[in-house]
Amino acid sequence: MSWYARRDLRKIHRWGAILIALPFLIVLITGVILQVKKEINWVQPPSQRGVSTIPEISFGHILDVVKEVPKAEIKTWDDVDRLDVRPSKGIVKVRSNNQYEVQVDTKTGEVLQIAYRRSDIIEAMHDGSWFHDSAKLWIFLPSAIVVTVLWITGIYLFFLPLYAKRTNRKRLEKLKQRDN
Repeated sequence: MSWYARRDLRKIHRWGAILIALPFLIVLITGVILQVKKEINWVQPPSQRGVSTIPEISFGHILDVVKEVPKAEIKTWDDVDRLDVRPSKGIVKVRSNNQYEVQVDTKTGEVLQIAYRRSDIIEAMHDGSWFHDSAKLWIFLPSAIVVTVLWITGIYLFFLPLYAKRTNRKRLEKLKQRDN
């Protein structure tokens, strides 16, 4: 490869790294947090255990129970983001639109835990959708492509001197053998 190509690869590597520094840092930090979300209660509340693994209460009863939790701000099903039913743990996690999670025992209907759930917000930051819908496709996707190019150019720039040394060593050995 010519000197200019190597110089250009270094420039691409350097400027690409500067270009994606902030989005990539966001992806890295949020990725690390998401990797340990089950170990950090601040990120994702731990799952509780109900008294039975066989669900016995109805969805209507679940809604009535979570309506009584002021922090969740649930009045109708429109205020519920999702239900996460865990029969093996005997609970249903009701996530409200304001990011509160209410864990309800599926046998007794008792509220086992009320906690703020940050993992969904962190996931949205991780993929860029938290900032703006277009940020996901126009900032974070190109950043991922640039990171791939940085990886390729970095590997090439790392191995190029090793390859050159090996080639020079072989060339010198052949010259020595020819001279002898």
